[in-house]
Amino acid sequence: MTRPNETIYALSSGALPAGVAVVRLSGPDVGTALDRLTGNDVPSPRHATLQTIRTRNGHVLDKGLVLFFPGPNSFTGEDVAELHLHGGRAVIEALYRELAEIPNLRRAEAGEFSRRAFENGKLDLVEIEGLADLIASETEMQRRLAVEQSTGGLSALYDGWAKRLTRARALIEAELDFADEDDVPGSVSDQVWADMASLGHEIRKHLVEAEMGEIIRDGFKVVIAGEPNAGKSRLMNALVKREVAIVTDIAGTTRDVLQADISVDGYLVKLFDTAGLRETLEPVEREGIRRAELAIEDADLVLFVEDSSRKAPAGHLLLDSAIKIGTKSDLPRRSERGYDVVLSAETGAGLDDLRSLIGNHLKDKVHPQSMAIASRARHKDSLSKCLSAIKASLDDGQRDLDLRAEELRAASDALGRVTGRVDVENLLDVIFGEFCIGK
Repeated sequence: MTRPNETIYALSSGALPAGVAVVRLSGPDVGTALDRLTGNDVPSPRHATLQTIRTRNGHVLDKGLVLFFPGPNSFTGEDVAELHLHGGRAVIEALYRELAEIPNLRRAEAGEFSRRAFENGKLDLVEIEGLADLIASETEMQRRLAVEQSTGGLSALYDGWAKRLTRARALIEAELDFADEDDVPGSVSDQVWADMASLGHEIRKHLVEAEMGEIIRDGFKVVIAGEPNAGKSRLMNALVKREVAIVTDIAGTTRDVLQADISVDGYLVKLFDTAGLRETLEPVEREGIRRAELAIEDADLVLFVEDSSRKAPAGHLLLDSAIKIGTKSDLPRRSERGYDVVLSAETGAGLDDLRSLIGNHLKDKVHPQSMAIASRARHKDSLSKCLSAIKASLDDGQRDLDLRAEELRAASDALGRVTGRVDVENLLDVIFGEFCIGK
């Protein structure tokens, strides 16, 4: 459990050992800690100063840069300090021992700096999730999506929607409670419900784009399927450019679903190698085939692989939506099947054509006009509830106005759960500020 009255510290840079290690402190006793470690006054805000870090006995621990960020103009909204020291394990462990001896200081829990930033209103939940995604990003599109979220681009869209909901509720409350005031419109139906219909359309369109956000963040699922010994595992290794799957001439070698990641045109593609599809009584292989079939059902794209050096069996099932691949093009061709790509994992011929085809299918499915799109199931769930509440408020125009206003309140709460800023207090501010009630 977090305790905001305590000062926390933790390594905020990469794993040790490293050229430089950055230890961050946040809380009310940052100044005390800096005085104890350096024996000097707190440095000027946001200026790096070279300081000697000493133990409580006056022994030199290390020499490095010290920065001070006074609250509320800091990442957490509290007083924050950073110590940039040499990144040896012994150096950091010695520093931790010194910090542990200072009253009211303790090591930070996982994510506690970001949690304090949220609690102090420096970041909302979407921005915090974007920051986590930015740190974990591996592809260019993941980076772009995370930057949009971590810098508030998506939050600004949601804040705009929240203000429209708040204003609609304020207008309805004004008509219900203050109808005798001259500053309150006599009817809000036209302006409120027309805007709510427009807002519902915007959220509906946003939810359609959310599938793109999930693919960008979590990856485009590509399953390699086909008969045993068709060259699936060899193709997997060739695309990944390392030995991921075991390759033998024995049919049924792959018994489970293997997964590896590649980047295609800046997008994360998750490749899945599966067991060969055939009729068998062997129980372990049958389980592998069952898992392969589940993977195919869940795939965004299937690569159906056949050995082009063998004659294709008549009537063999090919998935209509799959990319049809003929492998082993370095051997004499015997199959008369028409393929989308013919390649050789042994020589690399045709692999670039396959990557291009995967990229084209991916871009057909993911073509965002903006990176201000939802990317998590949590976002989609709350936005869907918001949309349902707006739709309920619009469906029956003959219901009492207070019941329809309650649906808009539910919509506001659902939208507020996305960012963590559930609006419960500023409704009255809007009413009295816009309509000058009580003047």
